[in-house]
Amino acid sequence: MEIAVIVIYLAAMVGIGFWGRARARSESDFLVAGRRLGPLLYSGTMAAVVLGGASTIGGVGLGYQHGISGMWLVVAIGVGICVLSLAFAGKIQRLGVYTVTQMLELRYGRGGNLVSGIIMMFYALFLATTSTVAYGTIFKALFGFDTIPSVLLGGGIVIAYSILGGMWSITLTDFVQFVIKTIGIFLILLPVVISKAGGFGAMQSTLDPSYFSLTSIGGDMIITYFVIYGFGLLIGQDIWQRVFTARTPEVARWGGLTAGVYCLAYGAAGALVGTAAKVLLPNVDAKDDVFAQVVELSLHPILAGLVLAAALSAVMSTSSGCLIASATVANKDVVSTIFKRSAGDAQAEVQKNRIYILVMGVAMLILACVLPDVISALTVAYNILVGGLLIAILGGLVWKRGTLAGALASMAVGAVVTVVSMIIMGLLANQPIYYGLLSSLVVYVVVSLLTKPTDPAILAEWDRRVRHGVREDEMVNPAH
Repeated sequence: MEIAVIVIYLAAMVGIGFWGRARARSESDFLVAGRRLGPLLYSGTMAAVVLGGASTIGGVGLGYQHGISGMWLVVAIGVGICVLSLAFAGKIQRLGVYTVTQMLELRYGRGGNLVSGIIMMFYALFLATTSTVAYGTIFKALFGFDTIPSVLLGGGIVIAYSILGGMWSITLTDFVQFVIKTIGIFLILLPVVISKAGGFGAMQSTLDPSYFSLTSIGGDMIITYFVIYGFGLLIGQDIWQRVFTARTPEVARWGGLTAGVYCLAYGAAGALVGTAAKVLLPNVDAKDDVFAQVVELSLHPILAGLVLAAALSAVMSTSSGCLIASATVANKDVVSTIFKRSAGDAQAEVQKNRIYILVMGVAMLILACVLPDVISALTVAYNILVGGLLIAILGGLVWKRGTLAGALASMAVGAVVTVVSMIIMGLLANQPIYYGLLSSLVVYVVVSLLTKPTDPAILAEWDRRVRHGVREDEMVNPAH
């Protein structure tokens, strides 16, 4: 019965993809849903894209390992969305660009596209991979598939509906996924699993007291989550591309805040499910298997199907959002910069973007087959992003003395130091991101102060866009 529910769900996602195809008439429709989402669609899809496999399956796994304090990874994501929405989203929405790298070009001038584009492309690709990896645990529990067939099945569906309608298909599927996720996690799984575990009293008498401490995961780990994921949410292409879909700066600001608050509740729910699962299934070896196993143990097959569909919703929404983000950056910032390519007509650009989604989708599937741990893959993605780009992006938003030379130097040094530190200290070590950020900050400030200030004409155009927004024709080509 639960398999039938999942099959219907997967077929519906492809069907919505065909529906979205009819709305993707221009590149703006395909990449940013025509920049016309209202508060309801915007809030739901923003929450959907940030709460993926690591937040759902990984979040329950962290609750299983550490108890209530397993919520901090998802809480850091929620806080990041709240800060982005209140402090920067209105400004970002008014820029009228498609990528974070185009924002850097507006702020600093030409010259930084390739470096920032490559870093952002790999970040988005790795983030798409984390959610694709998570298909394995769900389909393995449902169909008895091995990991690779599971990845190919789930990833193939995501690639299909993303190619069909671009951001319109992704927006429509994400909103449906958001509704399913809300029902499945908050209204079905959470109350049932806690009840099966005997309630909070029984959980407290069975488990070690550390499971009910907010800090048992460790203060260093909590801080690292906020540095990596909180800051990462401020600058990720997958997140900014959703900000670009908002109809107005007010929708971007308040709709995003609503999504951030939802993330906080989602983090607490996942940690509580994991804590209760420790009572019901005390000897699960792999923490990423906990979600599927506790669903199978606790729920009637129909309800289990709905909850597993909710997990698939989380996985697929992030995967599709990051897939189109990586494809957009590859097209707009990497290949176009290398080959100095100009834009074609509307339909040609839509078809070109479809090809890029297919290419990046194949890369996503390959990576998902060789990276079996969602938290490791997520950490790699965010370390590269934050260590390489955070200082240049936030510096450009808040410090007018920052220069292109300073931004380029900080991106290169921060990314290299972060990657080398991860190689030396391990992928999950806390120190690499701190070394990367510190080196990036020092280089950004020093080089900016030692080089000629940004051209006043560039800063004047930047200020005009930030304050007043842009005309429709300027949204296609953000260059000066």
